[in-house]
Amino acid sequence: MEKEVIGFIGIGNMGTPMARRLLAAGKQVTVYDKDSQAAQALVAHGANVADSIAAIADTADTVLLSLPTPSIVRDVVQALSQGKKIQHVIDFSTIGPAAAAAAAATLTHNGIAYIDAPVSGGVPGAQAGTLAVMVSCPQATFESLQSLLSTFGKTYHVGEQAGQAQTMKLANNLLSAAAIAISSEALAMGVKSGLDPRVMLEVINAGSGRNSATQDKFPRAVLPGTFDYGFGTGLAYKDVRLCIEEAEQLGVPMVVGSAVREMLAITQCVHGPSSDYTSVCRVIESWSGVEVRG
Repeated sequence: MEKEVIGFIGIGNMGTPMARRLLAAGKQVTVYDKDSQAAQALVAHGANVADSIAAIADTADTVLLSLPTPSIVRDVVQALSQGKKIQHVIDFSTIGPAAAAAAAATLTHNGIAYIDAPVSGGVPGAQAGTLAVMVSCPQATFESLQSLLSTFGKTYHVGEQAGQAQTMKLANNLLSAAAIAISSEALAMGVKSGLDPRVMLEVINAGSGRNSATQDKFPRAVLPGTFDYGFGTGLAYKDVRLCIEEAEQLGVPMVVGSAVREMLAITQCVHGPSSDYTSVCRVIESWSGVEVRG
């Protein structure tokens, strides 16, 4: 029997380790990225490289997406919708509920199933296969694809409608960004008063203030001054902006969330969209006149 071909579009910070996990699991994978060098780098791991999105849609049964913005997903989905062989599109991108619903409508019109499946856990989780994979699609579709999705981590079926997983992901990313922002303020205050940030983190992580930033991001990327956790400020700003917009549509006030959005907007202006989102702490440091370093 012919081996199933899996397509993967978007070979970036997350897509690269995720595609490598598929290859390590013995899957036949064809990749595509507008950066041809990124795609070619996976050839050594056993991947085939397609020269276009259309080529993947004509040869792969299931196509996975890991793309940065709603507009890029929209264009890629439009190209995929004309494919001759494609049956499923699993979208790991964070694009918001409205864009996910639009993508599902485009694909469903052409008899292709859309699986809304954003992930959380960052590059370390993608490398280790420990991502949280949030999935919304019909239950039967989820069950048929769960083995494949489990390649990347733990799966959570959060709903039947495209967009529900996006809402879950936006809520998660708002909390992640908020943790960085408020932890930056707390650590800068402590350092300016003469406290050692390493000791502060030990105390915080043993007490009620611990969060994902103090437990992981600050020790990994802030104390050493590398600011390289692996998630861009521009992407974080996009995710939080989408979250605030969705909340406004639903009539949910986000006073704190709006402040987090502004902190990311400022960080993006000062350090650029390609900076790491832990650079929020660099902004607080510059305002405070201290550095949070170990």
